[in-house]
Amino acid sequence: MAKVLVTGGAGYIGTHTLVELLAAGHEPIVIDNLVNSSAESLKRVAKISGQEVAFYKFDLCDSEKLNDLCGAENFDAVIHFAGLKAVGESVAKPLEYYQNNLQSTLTLLAAMEKHHIPSLIFSSSATVYGDPSELPLKETSRVGVGLTNPYGKTKYFIEEILRDWSAAHPDKQVTILRYFNPIGAHPSGLIGEDPQGPPNNLMPYVAQVAAGVRPELTINGNDYDTPDGTGVRDYIHVVDLARGHVAALSNPATGVRTYNLGTGKGVSVMEAVAAFEKACGHPIAYKIGPRRAGDIATCYASADLAAAELGWRATKTLDEACQDAWRWQSQNPQGFRQ
Repeated sequence: MAKVLVTGGAGYIGTHTLVELLAAGHEPIVIDNLVNSSAESLKRVAKISGQEVAFYKFDLCDSEKLNDLCGAENFDAVIHFAGLKAVGESVAKPLEYYQNNLQSTLTLLAAMEKHHIPSLIFSSSATVYGDPSELPLKETSRVGVGLTNPYGKTKYFIEEILRDWSAAHPDKQVTILRYFNPIGAHPSGLIGEDPQGPPNNLMPYVAQVAAGVRPELTINGNDYDTPDGTGVRDYIHVVDLARGHVAALSNPATGVRTYNLGTGKGVSVMEAVAAFEKACGHPIAYKIGPRRAGDIATCYASADLAAAELGWRATKTLDEACQDAWRWQSQNPQGFRQ
């Protein structure tokens, strides 16, 4: 059993990871400032797992509070989810993104040094690959070139910081997990993605259209060089993604390790919409709009390295993800704000 500090643990991926950590016998402790999440989500985690999760509400940039907590607890590892994450907002507020995402990580690393916390798992993103240099994307594929927004750049910069930090502290264990496109929800329907304002990602937007919260979906471009002209992405069930963190925690190694967490299969926007129509049982209203600046045609992972070294593979299907997302959306039309 490991005692794990989970930063940003009240968020979408964080809560699902808490459920899997608890099921595996670990003891997670959460820090979250709730700027993009809700304390209600942690109550739902307790309901699913039958276990309360210790929660501290403060900003990860607050070094005094962070050091107080790390001094009081003997953490074995940190899973670092905390950060601002809206692509469009990062373009409008770049300084806020650089300040928050980089400073919070630097504060965390300093606390890990001071309190001798040996292991870090970092929530990175396929965004670091930019416009893919090859497909499927491997961990050795080019990164940091053609990044189109400050959010993606903060993920890339943090990866570089972690490599430098690891070189200076070879006793530390650093695992970088590059997520592809998380979708779905916990099968219970108790936790799921709860965007603040209009969703930035396809699946929660589709779910809200299906539920009548929004009138229609705009598909951004149908003239890409893909089988049906719409963008192709690698959609991974959030429960599979959460289990990837448990696998990384259970397989520590010194130095820096980097893994893609994806399915290895590309799915087009139209295929994703069709799968959600099947899950909800009625058509999804949509229209075709122009391409979004910075969007790429196709992006999907090779997840073979995670399979070989962590014993992890995604097992849940697109249909399961859509069914679980619809269960969450239909049972929680206002998300956690009910």
